[in-house]
Amino acid sequence: MSSSTDINSLVFYPTPEHDCSYLTGRQARSVFLSPDQGLDEPTYMQLTDMGFRRSGEHIYRPWCDTCSECKSVRVPLDQFTFRKSQKRVINRNKDLEVTFEEPKFSDEYYALYQHYINTRHADGDMHPPSEEQFTSFLCQPNPACRSYFICFRAAEKLIAVAVVDMLPKGVSAIYTFFDPQYSIRSLGQLAVLWQISWAKKQSLSYVYLGYWIKNCQKMSYKADYQPLEVFNDLIWQPLEP
Repeated sequence: MSSSTDINSLVFYPTPEHDCSYLTGRQARSVFLSPDQGLDEPTYMQLTDMGFRRSGEHIYRPWCDTCSECKSVRVPLDQFTFRKSQKRVINRNKDLEVTFEEPKFSDEYYALYQHYINTRHADGDMHPPSEEQFTSFLCQPNPACRSYFICFRAAEKLIAVAVVDMLPKGVSAIYTFFDPQYSIRSLGQLAVLWQISWAKKQSLSYVYLGYWIKNCQKMSYKADYQPLEVFNDLIWQPLEP
């Protein structure tokens, strides 16, 4: 692995304040890595370990003036043990075909994404979905790592996609979309459990789950994957159950 770029040499830009998507009545701001700077795998790994995330071509993290509720969380795989309820979800879906595929636009992928956004997030800032939005958010090539669509199919029908980045220390879960009509399969939970199971078999250290907000219902599911570590005050600490 090549040596990483000096983090202190990187240039970041803050966004203007805007309404927070997760906490009502709050103003939010982020900082983005300058798109003019090249990003290699060691630097991307280092930024991930500093609480940064990827969205399309952009590397960012929340940087709010008066709020620090957004916490980056990860699952330490050497400590994780599947609970009985989680094993049931895995066993319930043993019939699914799972494949790693190139992140790109296709009618099959987009139809599932569109259905998911329209059904589950019609009140969110990603609605209405569009082909351009899908492509810019999930299909941009990432030179700093290997990115994949982990695709779940039932009888050849695509029912879930987990978008991931593969990093030296583990898997970064970028986004998941699925068919809400298959609620009995718990596909959102399955996507996370499958990544954990696969990463453990590869002897990786973590699955990075993005941001968690204690008082946000949309984020509450991430606390189900205990033990969980939270990036807080520049160090990773156990999240109390």
